[in-house]
Amino acid sequence: MDLRGIGYIGFETPDPKAWLDYGPNVLGMQVGKNPEGDGESVFMRMDDRRYRIALHKGKVNRMAYMGWEALGRIAFEEAAEILKENKIAFEYGDDELVTRRGVRNLLRFKDPVGYQHEIFYGQKFDPGTFMPGRPHTGFSTEARGFCHAVLMTPDFDKIDGFMQNVMGMNWYGWGAGKGKTGFYRTRHNDKTSHDVGYGMAPGRIGLQHIGIFVNNMRDVGETYDLVKEKELQLMMTLGQHTQDPHLSFYHFSPSGWAVETIAEHEPWPGDPFELNPEKLSIWGHELVGPILGPSVMTVEEMAQYDK
Repeated sequence: MDLRGIGYIGFETPDPKAWLDYGPNVLGMQVGKNPEGDGESVFMRMDDRRYRIALHKGKVNRMAYMGWEALGRIAFEEAAEILKENKIAFEYGDDELVTRRGVRNLLRFKDPVGYQHEIFYGQKFDPGTFMPGRPHTGFSTEARGFCHAVLMTPDFDKIDGFMQNVMGMNWYGWGAGKGKTGFYRTRHNDKTSHDVGYGMAPGRIGLQHIGIFVNNMRDVGETYDLVKEKELQLMMTLGQHTQDPHLSFYHFSPSGWAVETIAEHEPWPGDPFELNPEKLSIWGHELVGPILGPSVMTVEEMAQYDK
């Protein structure tokens, strides 16, 4: 599939309104406009797109859908044919959903683990209108899209073939942490190691963290200070990863999943061979909080919210 990356991502949370302060005043995002008839959701802008993050009222903190951006109409139609050829059940969005998402068209399907994916093209945008919620140099979305997400899966074998053979993703490799996390990126992503990661967690499922790229290391530092000032739970301190040597830190959002704020300290070296680093980070990234937040739960617990 000819996908650029994650164009938008949607979540369920009992308190979307918590992001009205957290999104702009901690992360530096801009509050977006709500679609007509949807007064409960909260939308976050990271650039001139209508939104990149959507938070909908729900019973539990979890990812609701991940929107992959096709290069255009032809790529979108080809993606539908690939799903048909692989006997993956999908449905096109109706006019109401297409309007709410602010796209030309979209289709929806689930991966073998049960996560909801969407493929779309033509998201609404308005040039020169992004205004960060606080002093901030902005987000690196032009080539990377929203950025990345790491999801937990009780069965990795099911997802591996699907991501490579159906979604057409490039395999990057395993993470260097103590767990087993496989990383994938779209064939058009030559800027970062992964658009999505699936971590092995026997008997458990849910969103572990999202990653967002900022334009400047100062943005990482100022966000770090704000997180500490507001006494938000840190997961990992400032550090520099080994596999993709960027500066980042992890903290927990008000909705229970972690957010990694990232700046490019050194260009991503690519992957001419599968890397196998000795350790997760060159420096820093001390684990000072839980590695899995309340957005990760047992399969049985998550299933009760699907009824």
